[in-house]
Amino acid sequence: MHTKDFRITTPVTADLLRGALEVERTEHGVLPHRLPAWARAQCADGQLAMAESQPSGVRLVFRTRATTVELDALPTKRVYVGAPPRPDGVYDLLVDGRPAGRGSVTGGNTLTIDMATRTVDHRPGQPGTLRFTGLPDGVKNVEIWLPHDETTELVALRTDAPVEPAPDDGRRVWLHHGSSISHGSDAASPTTTWPALAASLGGVELVNLGLSGSALLDPFTARVLRDTPADLISVKIGINLVNTDVMRLRAFTPAVHGFLDTIREGHPTTPLLVVSPLLCPLHEDTPGPSAADLGDLGTGRLRFRAMGDPAERASGKLTLRVIRDELARIVGQRATRDPHLHHLDGRDLYGEADFAELPLPDGLHPDAATHRRIGERFARLAFTAGGPFTHRGA
Repeated sequence: MHTKDFRITTPVTADLLRGALEVERTEHGVLPHRLPAWARAQCADGQLAMAESQPSGVRLVFRTRATTVELDALPTKRVYVGAPPRPDGVYDLLVDGRPAGRGSVTGGNTLTIDMATRTVDHRPGQPGTLRFTGLPDGVKNVEIWLPHDETTELVALRTDAPVEPAPDDGRRVWLHHGSSISHGSDAASPTTTWPALAASLGGVELVNLGLSGSALLDPFTARVLRDTPADLISVKIGINLVNTDVMRLRAFTPAVHGFLDTIREGHPTTPLLVVSPLLCPLHEDTPGPSAADLGDLGTGRLRFRAMGDPAERASGKLTLRVIRDELARIVGQRATRDPHLHHLDGRDLYGEADFAELPLPDGLHPDAATHRRIGERFARLAFTAGGPFTHRGA
């Protein structure tokens, strides 16, 4: 990790990071979090802990004349028992907003997950180094987007010229919450998750609270959204409620109202967009929970199954179609007194024709090409003329 021709080491501090809500100092360096400590303390779920520590949308942003940049990082790699090795997490480099490189860090900690027994083993490892060379000379803004699906401790930043925080460019801040699809599951890289693509096309600063497996209308998440400064807010609700089977329709409706009420306590007139689920044939009319089919895991293929029975809808079990109808009704009811509240049917982002062309490889998650389509669709529907994010709130 030692590079003798480097003279400048800059501590990684919160003012160099965007998209993180809290920065924890660790034994090795700093760990960006997407939920603050008080919120993490209210839920002991391991899935949530892993998801919020994976820095989807988090990036180092600084201004410098440097032509070479090195970053020492300690990743936590996931290994699934019986499955082929996962690829290393990807870091995207942008210079003045344009793609300029891509890389990965090898080594690091290892989290071995046995999906059959639901056990997890953590083994410590050593940091690795990411290096970008040949950056254009002259003062420029540099962004290093951290891997969206790999917990990453930042150890050291080295450059061949001084670094300072990049100035605020006045762009609006878009705060988004959703499930693993919003988190970026199966996207190619951190700048190509659908929210990152939509933010780039919309010319906004992204704060991504997409939390894999954890978009469950948790009150602490609503309070985080309430307390986070933002010019635009969207919440994508539905798929995790079905595939975890955590509530029935009787609980769902007041939970949605309460979630929106809490957000409005801190953002009374901010444009707020409620997005219903994308098309997912697995759970359109069949309730959850979802279960992984591990039969082909050794070949690198994972598929999910719906474990519910369509007849259970009569007792209030949730399906995606039930959730879409209820979200449309709730938003329509509230919009009569909240003119800055909007609704988007998720099938306008990914619907039946899209599924026929770009099916969901595992039954739940879109692939890289589908992330691009969803991001482009969202940008067109939300950020262009007549969209809910065209203007600021009153």
